[in-house]
Amino acid sequence: MSTVGTLLLLAAALQAPSALVIRHGEATATVSVLLTQRGPMVRLEEALTPLGAALVRGAGDRMRLVAGGAEIDLTLGMAVAKTGGRTEQLAAAPAMLDGKLLVPLSLLTDLLPRVARGFAWDAPRSELRRAGTAVASTGPPSTATATAVASAGPPSTASAPPPRRAAPAPGSARPPPRRERTRHVVVVDPGHGGPDRGMRGPIGSRRYHEADITLGVSRRLREALQKRGYGVVMTRTTDTLIALHDRGHIANRAKGSVFVSVHVNAANLRWRRPQDARGFETYFLSTAKTDDERRVEAMENEAVKYEGEEAVSSDDPLSFILNDMKQNEYLRESSDFAVEVQQALASIPHPGVNRGVKQAGFRVLVTAYMPAVLVEIGFGTNAAEVRYLTSAAGQRAIAEAIAFATAAYLERLDRRTANGVSPDE
Repeated sequence: MSTVGTLLLLAAALQAPSALVIRHGEATATVSVLLTQRGPMVRLEEALTPLGAALVRGAGDRMRLVAGGAEIDLTLGMAVAKTGGRTEQLAAAPAMLDGKLLVPLSLLTDLLPRVARGFAWDAPRSELRRAGTAVASTGPPSTATATAVASAGPPSTASAPPPRRAAPAPGSARPPPRRERTRHVVVVDPGHGGPDRGMRGPIGSRRYHEADITLGVSRRLREALQKRGYGVVMTRTTDTLIALHDRGHIANRAKGSVFVSVHVNAANLRWRRPQDARGFETYFLSTAKTDDERRVEAMENEAVKYEGEEAVSSDDPLSFILNDMKQNEYLRESSDFAVEVQQALASIPHPGVNRGVKQAGFRVLVTAYMPAVLVEIGFGTNAAEVRYLTSAAGQRAIAEAIAFATAAYLERLDRRTANGVSPDE
């Protein structure tokens, strides 16, 4: 850890209380605060009963904290939470320790009072105050059949009924029926394939091929999205060549809601130290503005050479397609989607750096008439990154991050649509 990082953690430790007091009326409960390398953390199960809360396990590493009428979605290893359609940054990623779920202290002292009813944080007294009674869960995560992890005590694998919903007050109107989530279809595009092997790396070995890495990540992404209840169409499921312009057509025929193209970056061998280039970045379709954006654009569009001369028509230049009204309709949506993906990737233990959201004229995106992004998940020319990109754990973390971001974006899109706001407004 860097000196600055150590100092920041030390400062957080000095400011953190040794224990968190949760007060409900005259009753109080004390929850230990653990000072870890991630900062101050608490065992969430110890706080559930005094909070009047429930913790529900969903698919994979996902779980939901329900308290004060709020639902806070958490994912192990990801320093973000999703609540009320918003993505909130956490001070540290939730983690399991000796079978117990650890969450950052600020989840209870900052986020919970902001999003849940009846909670207030009294910093001078290190006291979280809870007013009234707990509001029951609206149900388990909609992405999968869930089992109760805890309402108090350690995780349980036994099935449990959802918490009972509080009855409306006499004379009050019944709450509106819960709106079912739109059945979205996500189109996942594993870059390259067949004779088009894409990037080869790392530098000095060239053992791994981009086409294999993108297919592996995309299969895990399909699984992660299906667990969340989404339909998934893949442009390829085997090591085969699919023309760049056909990938968007596949997405359109599938009536996709969003399009995600997965790729692996590669350093320019003429750079001073190309083997050191690293990081992840997310692109949306627009005109490339920087030299690096133009470099990636040229690298990914080079795959058109495997498709034959008919794929490159002189009377249908890329610049014309970029100005097409159908694509401009989705420009802002694609940009928003790219931000969600990049933020989610930044929350996982990726060995690379966050290179940000960028734009370029990728042929693979131009015929997909929907919000579309191209994700460069890391540099295959970097030895450390390619080890991560080819590992089961690395591919799973990347897939879960992209799935998390896709779900967050689509749920926000549903809310705007439900409120009568067109996606392109």
